[in-house]
Amino acid sequence: MDTRDALVAAALKVLEQDGEAQFSTRAVCAIAGVSAPTLYHHFGNADGLLSAAMAEAFSQFLASKMAAVQSPDPATALREGWDDYVRFAAARPRLYVAMMSRFLQGAEIPAAERAVALLRERIRAIAAEGRLAVSVEAAADHVWASANAASLLHVTAQQRKAMPPDPAVIDDLRERTMQAILNPEKKD
Repeated sequence: MDTRDALVAAALKVLEQDGEAQFSTRAVCAIAGVSAPTLYHHFGNADGLLSAAMAEAFSQFLASKMAAVQSPDPATALREGWDDYVRFAAARPRLYVAMMSRFLQGAEIPAAERAVALLRERIRAIAAEGRLAVSVEAAADHVWASANAASLLHVTAQQRKAMPPDPAVIDDLRERTMQAILNPEKKD
């Protein structure tokens, strides 16, 4: 692993342990075993490192989605993708928050754009079968909103002094979304 990759890996580790609010280049340098000037040589500043780390996190997320075995049924594949998204947020909550923060701030992250395109592709496959009850864009909004709502239940459980969300609640969010976007007579 070269120095740049080691710094990005260390940044991801710090983000997962401490979150973006507590992110420290000193901690990154300690984990990577380099000095601050080395970090600044590769990334210019802390924000440059954070941007590279977010791009890598989105790339890892997208790679895991692309590698997942996908059902030949597009509605089932959409459910599986939804579940993958929520599982990622539940397993890596601080990193998920940092990723979403960058995304919502308008950062150009090619892997995030490809993930959104993959969502629309899966929805267009449902539409091609005549099973979509709403437009592709409306369906994408439903799926995006419900997956993020379920993810936030996981992410905020500690702040709400709550246990992780009941799996039945998460499943209900997903299924209500599927009911909203699929034609009633064509649901699986």
